[in-house]
Amino acid sequence: MTPDIYKPVETIIWDWNGTLLNDLGLCIKTINSLLEKRRLPLLNTSSYREVFSFPVKDYYEKVGFDFSKEGFEIPAKEFIDQYNSEVNKCDLHENAVKVLEQFKINGLKQYILSAMKQDMLNTTLKQNNIYYYFEDIVGLDNHYAASKVERGRELIRRNNIKKDTALMIGDTEHDFEVARELGIGCVLIADGHQSQKRLENTGVKVLNSLQDLLVSSK
Repeated sequence: MTPDIYKPVETIIWDWNGTLLNDLGLCIKTINSLLEKRRLPLLNTSSYREVFSFPVKDYYEKVGFDFSKEGFEIPAKEFIDQYNSEVNKCDLHENAVKVLEQFKINGLKQYILSAMKQDMLNTTLKQNNIYYYFEDIVGLDNHYAASKVERGRELIRRNNIKKDTALMIGDTEHDFEVARELGIGCVLIADGHQSQKRLENTGVKVLNSLQDLLVSSK
């Protein structure tokens, strides 16, 4: 069954990284390798979740990168090259497949809207054997994780999605901001790249994990 807070939802637009794909550990490991190389303070899970944000250039500056000494594209490329070499080792979050299957059974149409580059997005979804759950899969056309708003508008337009019955599920404030710009509902999961407190400051529904998207039939 689908929880009442999602009625009359017909469409789910999923974020990928941190929401369905559990890549938090890899992201912390990767950014720390870049920070260590530059002799900057390292992050732990708690500090990472408090500072990670979009656009990622701002987040890099917050953790100490000095773009007067090097261009943003240098650490950005270092990060994505290392991340891409290891992302195939990342698992889905617990209950991800169970939620996707339940939503499919409930007749919901599901889509992906991600800040991951399109070709890598397609690859990682196929590696995790969930590609077929989605009606359409939309990533970005570059590595720099810019706003997903325009791509989201394209997704809605080409699939004739009714905004009043669409819900975005993500794990960051940016997902909320994207949903707001797109004019659709939003639920955030506090099991990814940002802390529960930061997510709750958006004012939308925040769940602890994907498990909370499921309710038992009675």
